[in-house]
Amino acid sequence: MKAVQRWRLSMKDMQILPMPRHRSQLKKPTWILVLVSLVSLFLICAYIYPPHNSAACYVFSSKGCDSFSHWLPPTPAREFTDDEIASRVVIKDILSAPPTQSKNPKIAFLFLTPGALPFERLWDKFFHGHEGRFSVYVHASKDKPLHFSRYFINREIRSDKVVWGRISMVDAERRLLANALKDPDNQHFVLLSDSCIPLQEFDYVFNYLMDTNVSFVDCFEDPGPHGSGRYSEHMLPEVEKSYFRKGAQWFTMKRQHALVVMADSLYYSKFRDYCKPGMDGRNCYSDEHYLPTFFYMIDPDGIANWSVTHVDWSEGKWHPKSYRAQDVTYELMKNITSIDKSVHVTSDERKEIQVRQCLWNGMPRQCYLFARKFLPETLDNLMQLFPNYTTI
Repeated sequence: MKAVQRWRLSMKDMQILPMPRHRSQLKKPTWILVLVSLVSLFLICAYIYPPHNSAACYVFSSKGCDSFSHWLPPTPAREFTDDEIASRVVIKDILSAPPTQSKNPKIAFLFLTPGALPFERLWDKFFHGHEGRFSVYVHASKDKPLHFSRYFINREIRSDKVVWGRISMVDAERRLLANALKDPDNQHFVLLSDSCIPLQEFDYVFNYLMDTNVSFVDCFEDPGPHGSGRYSEHMLPEVEKSYFRKGAQWFTMKRQHALVVMADSLYYSKFRDYCKPGMDGRNCYSDEHYLPTFFYMIDPDGIANWSVTHVDWSEGKWHPKSYRAQDVTYELMKNITSIDKSVHVTSDERKEIQVRQCLWNGMPRQCYLFARKFLPETLDNLMQLFPNYTTI
């Protein structure tokens, strides 16, 4: 009994003793969890659907989209198709091979013309005395020209019809390159039209082209309707829109690049099939886009990004300015030959003017060796002035 009483007493004491206080569970910081969740969801959406306009970009950084792109994870590399792998292997081998050495290096002058060459007498004056240092090839798409200069006689290649804005223009360029490549001494290739004239004497042109390791292919990014607006998604996956470039067709090209152009069939076929007038309701001109895009993709550091053939677009029309007899003066020719910056203007609403210093082997240099859109009536004036205006 005493034991029972002692147990009851213990129980009684326990009831009297204050019980430990159970702290009420702290409220979870719900607002923090919600905020973190929303931020995480926002960042995931921003990664999957990145901003494309400047206003959205400035939400993230005062530096705009460029700053935003730096902290995003890199986009996984796309797996190349079998055709791309094969094409890139060939291109890489050509570009990595040492240039062909010639004891008698020459420049190949490629004339793309519908028929007559109105400035043949001027070119004869330009070539005279430099025999063995150049080759001439003529692609006459309509009429076989009657030649007055011995440098042009029997220099026509097999030609075909050329339609402005069509792939046939690129086909004619490739046809000229193929014929000129048959001569291993031809180390540099210059594409010229029937309205082109020389701006410098032969020795200056020869050294300018032979003593540098780049091709003078015009290339720039135009986000407007006459640039990227001509792109067709049918070119995917090989040609992405971010690679699409624009430029004048009048190139000068080193031998390795000429070989690469002839070896290409994959990228050429994309422009043949999907860059043409009326494609997807837009007018795309392959001669303005194929080579700039191609070289931007395969060897962007190997091109100068400007053409050494001058043309005047200052009138803002569909076609560049044509020079008449009264326009051709000593002052005009000196002004053209003294230009040392290339200018591109985008076709979007901003009309951005892109100015690039012309660099030759890293040094500022005058940009142009040739000029075009001279009418036949200017010949007499040019004959009188050449080569007086070439002195720099």
